[in-house]
Amino acid sequence: MLTRPMNLKVTVSVVFVVAMFMAIMDTTIVNVALPTISRDLSVPLTRVDGVVTGFLVSLAVFIPASGWLGDRFGTKRVFLAALAIFTLASALCGQAQNFGELVGFRILQGAGGGMLTPTGMAMLYRTFPPAERVRASRILTVPTALAPALGPVVGGVLVTAASWRWVFYVNVPIGVLGFIFGAVFLPEHREAGAGRFDRPGFVLAGAGLGTLMYALSEGPSHGWSSPLIISSGLAGIVLLAALVRVERRAPQPMIHLRLLADRLFASTTAALFIGVMAFLGSLYLIALFLQDGLGLSALNAGLSTFPEAIGVMLGAQIAGRLYPRIGPRRMMTGGMLGVAATTALMTTIGSGTSLWWLRTLMFLLGLSWAHTMVPLQAAAFATITPADTGAASTLFNTGRQLGMAVGVAILSTVASAVGLTEQVAGRAAPHLAAYHVGLAAASVIALIAAGAARFVDDRAAAATMRRPDRSSGSTAAAAQAVSAGCHHPAASGQPPAAAGPSSANHQNHVMPAHQA
Repeated sequence: MLTRPMNLKVTVSVVFVVAMFMAIMDTTIVNVALPTISRDLSVPLTRVDGVVTGFLVSLAVFIPASGWLGDRFGTKRVFLAALAIFTLASALCGQAQNFGELVGFRILQGAGGGMLTPTGMAMLYRTFPPAERVRASRILTVPTALAPALGPVVGGVLVTAASWRWVFYVNVPIGVLGFIFGAVFLPEHREAGAGRFDRPGFVLAGAGLGTLMYALSEGPSHGWSSPLIISSGLAGIVLLAALVRVERRAPQPMIHLRLLADRLFASTTAALFIGVMAFLGSLYLIALFLQDGLGLSALNAGLSTFPEAIGVMLGAQIAGRLYPRIGPRRMMTGGMLGVAATTALMTTIGSGTSLWWLRTLMFLLGLSWAHTMVPLQAAAFATITPADTGAASTLFNTGRQLGMAVGVAILSTVASAVGLTEQVAGRAAPHLAAYHVGLAAASVIALIAAGAARFVDDRAAAATMRRPDRSSGSTAAAAQAVSAGCHHPAASGQPPAAAGPSSANHQNHVMPAHQA
């Protein structure tokens, strides 16, 4: 019975990594197939991005409900339902006979993905106690680093060798295996105080985030002066402002804004939001730079950016070992300064630059990002109680999703404002300076994220900086459960929850703050 907590950690880690790898890779693998989808389904290239936008808007609508659903119906049940929806929708996307069907099935896919990430993260953080959060963060880097980098490579191979439909079919066997494994081995967990479903909160959050995400996603291509983009953006802002007002007064809100009163959670969430703007925004711009600017094929561009994933995975191992000695504030600050320096150096890349210089910079970009994300993810939930983990995960993932959309919108707009093409000898040619200015903007945003990281309090995250006690047969998770006055899993039959802050931390804990 003493080995059960470790077995639970392995089970949750495997299911989470498999599901997240599939969901995250889907966001980049589809981009490679858009031109082929446009030709095959006879859709103008200017409209085919609805495949991406529909997915992103659906994600934004369903993320807010994920925390309450997991607490009310059980994280295992909701996670497996989300995984089943995502897998089924992937198969239906591959079977789509026209563009309308494809967009509809992508919206269904987004509904599953919107519940998948926050629920899986809540399971992970409830399973790993504070002293082992850095270990959980190193697990998170596997899907979040490898999947986006692998997407263009796999997508390029599948589209070239088979069909665009296989960029969706590839999810099916992964999803089925993950579902079976989770159904057999995952334990169920529910929170007794989930309360009633907050309908006003769900409607306002879904509508506000959905319309704002639409405006941010479509703004760079449609133009920010477009009446549709202006009205969507303003509607999203107004609805979200109304959401804040309603949720602050609701006795059982869907969006627990009170968690942002926790300084550690709020500061890490803010650093995540700004950091994701710089990092994921620059990855999007670099992919365009390599293909549209330098003329590389989708496959060659994917292979050239892949060193970023290697840098993240190697950096995660280094950061995990340094974290207990250095702490989150200095590591996050240094990591974002590294992202700023690397994106600034990318402005030196031109048509005659060796791709090995780019690949070296991509590796360093991933290495720097790992030294931001590992401490951020380890510290973010240090002062969040197990009961609030689902709600905190919802806020965390909402911030990450918005950060990605805002980053892509800002960098795309900056590059477009400069002009992606220029006239050379009477012919249109790629204007590399536009991409350079966009990358310079990413560097500035990364500097702002480094400044935000300075507000992270190492003392509040002290519980995550302790090394797990492995000297006895009992695990650190069991020790945490006992010290928190919880029932041991062997006796209660319940999955071990990540213990909240230590008693000393609880004395300083007034109100509990996101995840990327």
